[in-house]
Amino acid sequence: MANPTSPLLDSQQTQAEDSDMSPTCVMSFNANDPSGAAGLTADIAAISSAGAHPLAVVTGAYVRDTAEIFDHFAFDEEAVAEQARSALEDMPVSAIKVGFVGSPENISTIAEIASDYSEIPLVAYMPSLSWWEESEIDNYLDAFRELLLPQTTVLIGNHSSLWRWLLPDWPAERSPSARDIAKAASDLGVPYTLVTGIPLPDQFIDNVLATPQAILYSEKFERFEAVFAGAGETLSAALCALLANGHDLQAATAEALTYLDHSLDAGFHPGMGHIVPDRLFWAQSDDDAEASEADAEADDAAADSPLTSKPPFDLPPNGTLKH
Repeated sequence: MANPTSPLLDSQQTQAEDSDMSPTCVMSFNANDPSGAAGLTADIAAISSAGAHPLAVVTGAYVRDTAEIFDHFAFDEEAVAEQARSALEDMPVSAIKVGFVGSPENISTIAEIASDYSEIPLVAYMPSLSWWEESEIDNYLDAFRELLLPQTTVLIGNHSSLWRWLLPDWPAERSPSARDIAKAASDLGVPYTLVTGIPLPDQFIDNVLATPQAILYSEKFERFEAVFAGAGETLSAALCALLANGHDLQAATAEALTYLDHSLDAGFHPGMGHIVPDRLFWAQSDDDAEASEADAEADDAAADSPLTSKPPFDLPPNGTLKH
């Protein structure tokens, strides 16, 4: 029972004290995934793991298991707008992540909201849509290209997905490079593109943060002999949260890729389909913690590397073009 003689704190003072200790807020627009492999489940776990508070805006729901997506039901755009605006008017948001939002109408609504909060960085993740009807894919990608890419700070996607979307008429025999894809994205208003899963010889893949002019960061990983569900969602949500926490873009990319690698390495098989990343791999037992002490020391050494220094460019809020 509260002490009846103690004075009540002024509500504004309480809010100010709380804000000094509160984690930064990250808003995610994404679909619910009942399997827990991707969608908002992945975003919430990854954002929380990166030390931010997730504000999850439900844009629809997948019908899926860990093996495949069977269908998707999109929310009405008014429902999406009311969810987002009620949270944005109540809490300061430091970054926005956009995943699969289900319809051109929802894309339009999110683009309008992003324009109203143009000072906030926006990370857009484009997953594979091969499970969907071709006409639905075309309408969705057209709307995303025209309405949301001009609001986007960092675009993230797999090499093959971004290639088919942004460079459908690629004429050369060689595959487009990360810079080629970044150039196509830049022409649509995106200043930075993170291209993942670029095939390399000897069972390695490359992940490259690029602009049309330069490779800003790249990291190679050995290909896992497994199929994962939700890897891209994990990476993009972690990167978004790290940006919200004040990391520069190169450092956030490096840390997000390391986080993804550990999540995949600790991945588990909850069903009969693909492996799901363990986004809470760090929440381990004392015995496991002792076993990974060497890894922690290596991570500490990496944290002191020059990568965490401020890069020679300023991260823009969202996009460089406003339509």
